[in-house]
Parts: sequence; C-alpha cells; structure tokens
Amino acid sequence: MDTKTENWTVPQSDQKIKKKGPIREWLDALVFALVVATLVRWFFFEPFTIPTPSMEKSLLVGDFLFVSKLHYGARTPKTILQFPLTHQKIWGTDIPSYLDWIQLPQFRLPGFSEVKAGDCVVFNWPADTIYPTDLKTNYIKRCVGVAGDVLEVKNLQVYINGNPQKNAEMLQYRYLLETDQIINDRIFEDLDISEFHPIPGGYTVFTTPTRAAKLKEFDFIKNVIMATTPLGAPNDRVYAFDPATNWNEDNYGPILIPKEGISLPMNADNIRKYFTTILRYEGHDKVETQNGKLVIDGQVTENYTFKQNYYWMMGDNRHNSEDSRFWGFVPADHIVGKAWLIWLSIDQNNSFVLDGIRWKRLFNLIN
Repeated sequence: MDTKTENWTVPQSDQKIKKKGPIREWLDALVFALVVATLVRWFFFEPFTIPTPSMEKSLLVGDFLFVSKLHYGARTPKTILQFPLTHQKIWGTDIPSYLDWIQLPQFRLPGFSEVKAGDCVVFNWPADTIYPTDLKTNYIKRCVGVAGDVLEVKNLQVYINGNPQKNAEMLQYRYLLETDQIINDRIFEDLDISEFHPIPGGYTVFTTPTRAAKLKEFDFIKNVIMATTPLGAPNDRVYAFDPATNWNEDNYGPILIPKEGISLPMNADNIRKYFTTILRYEGHDKVETQNGKLVIDGQVTENYTFKQNYYWMMGDNRHNSEDSRFWGFVPADHIVGKAWLIWLSIDQNNSFVLDGIRWKRLFNLIN
C-alpha cells in the first residue's frame, strides 16, 4: 500500500501575525481601563469629596470618600451620552460632559440594605433643575426619616412618629460667644472648632455642645448661647412654609414622608406639603392647582397615590446645612449610594501637603 504525503501550503496572509504598534497597544489599554473604571463607578463604588461643612464634625471638608452602590443597589444609567468618568462638566472646563438627547428609563439593581435612619447618604440634589436626574449635583447628608415616617423637629430635636431620635455623636449647632476680647485662633484650633467668625460683641461659632461647654470655662468669655430660632418665629425659606404654622428650621412639622403606594387626600394642607413633590418627581406631564383643587394631566385628583419612596435628609452641622428643611423630600430614584469609607482626608487650610493629611481619618468607616 502506497503512502501519499500531502504538503500543505499556509496562505501568505496567515504566515505573519501583524503585531500591534506601541500606540495601538496603549490606546487599547486606555480604552479597557476606561470601560472597567466606568463600570466600577456605575455599579460598585464611586469617589466623592466633601465640599462644604454641612456634615461637620462627622465628615470634614477635604474628606475623600468611597460611596458604595452595593448597599442600596446601583442605578442603571439614564444619561448614556456622557464622557467617561465625568459628572456635569469635562474636567477643568465649563464644557458639558454629556448630551441629553437620549434618556433611558432608570431601574435600581438589588442591594443588600435599605436606606435607614442614621445612614450617611449621597444623593442627587432634588432641587437642581438644570441637569438630568443622574447628573444633578451630588449632596451628602444624614437620613433622619424614611418613607412612611411622620417627622417633626421640636427645639432642634428630631422626632420620628412621636419619638425623639438618637443624635449623631458629633452633631453641631451655632453658638454666640459674648466677649469684649479678641480670641486667639489657637484656642479654637485646640478645641477643633474650624468655623468661627467675629461679630460685634463676640463671635459666632459652630461646634458640638461638649465643646461649647468647654468654651464657658474661659474667664474672658462672658457667655455661650446656642443660637436657636424659637417656636413661632417664621422662616419663609423652609419647605412647605405656611404663615398659619410659622415653621422654621429649628421647629418644623409634623409632616408625613411619602411612601410608595400610600394615598393621601389632596386637601389644602396636603397640597401645600406635597404639590412640589408630585410636580417634579412623580413623572406626570402636567400638575397644577385650580380653584384649590389638585389637577393632574387635566383630571381633578381628590386622593393621590405616591409612585415611589421618599426620604428626609439633614446635615449634622444643623445650623449650617441646606437640607430637607429647605428643599423637601429626596426621591428614591435620586439616591446614589451609602457613604462607606474615608480613604483620604486633607486639611485644605494647610499649605504643605503632608502636614495637611489627617492621618487618623484615613480608612475610617463612616457611621
């Protein structure tokens, strides 16, 4: 039996594998890194910086956080035409980083926790009307009331369903110091008081009750008074203000925080409390009032059933925080995630970088 050997010829195009050039390899690596970073940012963790003192002394200006998307469940992207790893503007410019031509329906993936009272929460600021929901300005506050709760503030103390709530350990208030002397900045720094302002007859400071008590021990300080807004003193800047109730930032409510599926009669009082919420966040084409009645998409609504849960957020620096007392409820679809970990903290008042690092705050879990 003859054995026949066949010789195979490899096509010329397959004989040589064309190698990528260094520029192509670099671009491929960059694209891969951007895709991975974007997915991690969307679905797992996102960095966040504390820009204002509204959460002091719990969280400080210059704290760099990781915000967990896993706790409450990540939101699917809504604005998909967006430059990677940006929020509203392209870095270092005023050029918008997105196009709102396509807005997808937004859903939330399963998480392993619900938003609870006491959580430090990052959310899209509801009152921001410039940007799409997922690109509204990020805020961080402490949740003090969840959907279905009845919230009230009595002389600074938050009550939920009639019960006083536990205050954050580092809760701050505004105090007036009466003195006829100039106080050395070192005294405030030694007490870790970063917000102090001279006024006629003394100083205004923002600090905790414990540190305010220590200020009273100085002989040259005549008096330390918590600067509260008394019951009945109106502040027309607060949410759902009514001259008949004279609510203010230190004495507010009671008000029911809307819950998905709950129905409320749309009387004059409830229209005042919930009109803005129904108008902006419930997805209707047209919401208005006519002759004291709530009219939605041309139909008079005697009872309204809410479509999603809402939350009440307040800053731990109670007298220096723009929060739900001034702009109302935070819708569930505005929740970004739970503030989880401080990975870096820099005192921005210190000109030398290493000296400015607050080493004791690094890698602290957020309570």
